Parts: sequence; structure tokens; C-alpha cells
Amino acid sequence: MPKGKGPQGKRITLKMAKNSIRVAFNGRRRLDLSKMGIATFPKCILELADVEELDLSRNMLRKIPNIIEKFQNLMWLDLHSNQIDELPAAIGTLQNLTFLNLCNNKLTTKGLPEELTLLKNLRTLNLGLNCLETIPTTLGALRELVELGLFDNALTIIPKSVKKLPKLERLNVQRNPLPEFAEEEPPIDTIKRIESLYLVQKKDLCGSCLQTCQGERDELKKLEDETPGPSNKPSFPSLLTPNSSARDNQEEWRIK
Repeated sequence: MPKGKGPQGKRITLKMAKNSIRVAFNGRRRLDLSKMGIATFPKCILELADVEELDLSRNMLRKIPNIIEKFQNLMWLDLHSNQIDELPAAIGTLQNLTFLNLCNNKLTTKGLPEELTLLKNLRTLNLGLNCLETIPTTLGALRELVELGLFDNALTIIPKSVKKLPKLERLNVQRNPLPEFAEEEPPIDTIKRIESLYLVQKKDLCGSCLQTCQGERDELKKLEDETPGPSNKPSFPSLLTPNSSARDNQEEWRIK
């Protein structure tokens, strides 16, 4: 491999690309080039730029060129599980895009262009499993967003403009160092609890085990002796004994 160059990857021909077009369940034409070992964006697929869906996931792509703007019919773009560290400004020209999956790449905050906020029809945006330390407040302009994935990044704050998106129903921020979502540690139980109890006879124990059991029994007996227990005899000082009033007044009754 020449010095300074990344992996060459698999070369995609126009014929291969045409054979990879599928009709999705919703009737859209999808160009599926996922898991093809592609390392560079195949320029030959510009001949198929009228497709509505493009799947380039699970490849080795590092860059998405500005020629992505040729795909003006795109409504669905899946780029997850590549090595993309930045998006081109031309991503903002895909005005029909409703689904954009960028999960599991190497995107940093710097790699998110301001033009991303031009995708006014975007409903699903997945930025999980990247290297984001902050989220641009301008993402609050994506007012059609219903789902936003930000999990497994290095975020310490979510902008209010993002949290208050009017149509946002699902916001996944799991596994980020966010103070507001920090989980409390469960309290430590200092009481030793018995998980299993076995009953054996003395004759079945070896000498050391018998000595251990006897020592623990003595400790338990000692603890019982030191702990004051409730009196077995109930005391009712405020009550009169049965027939006490009758006995005190019986002579007076007899006279009457």
C-alpha cells in the first residue's frame, strides 16, 4: 500500500451498481451498496442519482464528496458504520431528505457542517457512536425532527434548542457524561445476608468445619445474651385487677 494512502477497497462498476438497485416496501428505488468493502465514494453511481434511497453503510468510507448534491431525489440516506470524520457542506442541498443515519463513524463536532441545519424535512437523524463533544445549537432549526440519536458520544450538555424541538418524540442520549442524566449509585447493603442454608449433622463435618460452626454459634449466642429481649410477662399498670372494685365494695353492698 502506498505511503499516506488509505485502503483502496473494492471497485464498484456501473453494472454492479445497477444490479444493486432494489425496490423498497414503500415503492422507492433503493441503491444498496452496503457491506461492499468500499473505501472511496464510487463516482459511477452518479448515473443512478435519481434513486430515492441510498445505502452505503458498513463500508470503509472516510469522506463523502460534494457530488452527493447530485442525488436531489434522496429521501433516505444510510451511512452508518463507516469511518467518516466530516460531512460535506453539500449535504444541506438534499432538501427531500427525511432519514439520515450517521451512526458509528468518527464524526467530531467540527465535522458537522452548518449546512446540516438546512435539511428542513429531516425526521430522523442518528449521530450515535461518534466522537461528538458538543452539539451545535443550530440543530434546533430541524423542527421536523421526530427521532434524534446522540448516544455513545462525549456530550456533557444538550442545548435547550434541541431538547425543545416541537415534534421530537425520541431523544437517545445514553452513555454520555451528562450530569443531568447521571444515574445514582445503588445504596450499599452493609448487612450480611444468607443466600443459601445447608443443614448437616455434626458427624458429617470435618474437624475444622465443626470448629468454625461452633465458633459462629457461640458468637450468635453471645449476641443474643447482650441484646435485651422483650419481657415475657405483660404489664398493664393502669388497669385494675379483675373484681378488685367489687371486692373493695362488697361489704357496703351487703349492708344495703
